[in-house]
Amino acid sequence: MESVALTNWSYCPDRWRSLQVPHGPRKGRAHRGRRTAGADGLVTVPAPAPDLRPAPDHHSALAPHPDDGAHDGPRIIDAPDIARRVRDENAQRVISRLARNGHEAYLVGGCVRDLLVGRRPKDYDVATSATPRQVRRLFPRNSHIIGRRFRLVHVHYGHESIIETATFRSEPQAREDNDEDLLIVEDNVFGTAAEDARRRDFTVNGLFLDPNSERIIDFVGGLEDLDSRLLRTIGAPLVRMQEDPVRILRAIKFATRLDFHIEDATWDAMCATAPDLARSAPPRVLEEILRLLRSGTALGAFRKLRRCGALQPILPDLDAHLGPLDHADDAQRERAEEFDRLLEALDSDVHTGYEPTTPVCLALLYHGIVERDATERGLEDSMADYAQLTGEHIDALCEQTRLSRRHSGRTRRILVQQGTFLRGSSRHFRPRLFCLSEDFPEALELFRLRAAAQGRGWDIYEGWAERYREALAMPAEEIEAERRRGRRRGRRRRRPRKS
Repeated sequence: MESVALTNWSYCPDRWRSLQVPHGPRKGRAHRGRRTAGADGLVTVPAPAPDLRPAPDHHSALAPHPDDGAHDGPRIIDAPDIARRVRDENAQRVISRLARNGHEAYLVGGCVRDLLVGRRPKDYDVATSATPRQVRRLFPRNSHIIGRRFRLVHVHYGHESIIETATFRSEPQAREDNDEDLLIVEDNVFGTAAEDARRRDFTVNGLFLDPNSERIIDFVGGLEDLDSRLLRTIGAPLVRMQEDPVRILRAIKFATRLDFHIEDATWDAMCATAPDLARSAPPRVLEEILRLLRSGTALGAFRKLRRCGALQPILPDLDAHLGPLDHADDAQRERAEEFDRLLEALDSDVHTGYEPTTPVCLALLYHGIVERDATERGLEDSMADYAQLTGEHIDALCEQTRLSRRHSGRTRRILVQQGTFLRGSSRHFRPRLFCLSEDFPEALELFRLRAAAQGRGWDIYEGWAERYREALAMPAEEIEAERRRGRRRGRRRRRPRKS
């Protein structure tokens, strides 16, 4: 198989215009469901069977892009400079051991995409022809199988390094009980590398990198779309969004983070299937919401969520609070502008390296909602009533997102403590003890974001930040004594009745 060298590579236009690799003659006997490796260690992939169905209009959301699976063979490029940017030795160890034992293994997905656009990958994922059990046998002491809908292997190196290793998948079989319901509930049908690439969500995430041969393999036109800065589904957009509506959130995440344009047909499919997000697994939806807030592009992401109708099924309280994007009333428009400023302040902090915790993220989303309801009900001056109202909103959030009790409790306390920064609590209020409370740092972070967004309250924040520094500077025994006094004050004894 002929390949094209790519040396001294850097991300710029027209790099991949002439990198289509002609398919050489196949050698050896063809085996059903198998592929044979050439002398260079690369796998020869047979051309796909011709599609005899009537060609749909490629502008339709039901139509696959003409490049999807239309190549006679994969596009393969020599990319030694890209391969040398791989900084995770553990991922290379996993791939090398799998290859030595006769399995195909590649880096795949977001790590390859990020390397190509000049970003540093957060983690490295491996795709292989080995089944989860085979991977487990090759790494008996430092791996375990996880997942139900999508079974894969976590290979551990130390306490922090985890290499996610997944077996090549093919398209899941259609559900016989309801042909109209395309939602994927199980995805454990193993396949080939080409099939695995074509079942992924977006073309830019369907690229494979072999760090041993220093080659990139593209089955789906992902190199072309990276060059065009285009985000496009692999296959028919409407079908892919119906299979997994969480792809709507992932599309928005990638488009805003990478500054890519979402293909028109893909965007139309996102808008059409946004209500289906209500049927998705709540933990997956919550995870994507948190990723949007931590991306550094939360402002643009939430604007896209509102524009395509995806905010209502995932955060209905926030959607009602902000109102319709195009015809909101004056109060809703003012609340939306305040929320945008808050997200802008968050993005600014994330760009400096700040990573908000889950309770801070959720408190940021719900602070305006709780404040509005408290004002409308006249509860803003009663700490007890305000706390009860906050609990009602967070309980509703827990029911919708399956939020853990630990995170829900911290989120509730962070919201209630916002009022404490302004007015204290009572004549028995002890500022030093308040600064030593477990949730104080997160509550102060939210107050700082609010002050930055509103342009006022910064002096109050500085005052509490100084008190916090003084409290932390206390000797450990004084801190513990202060906390014991607070606990004793909380356990009030009942006065004896007078005879």
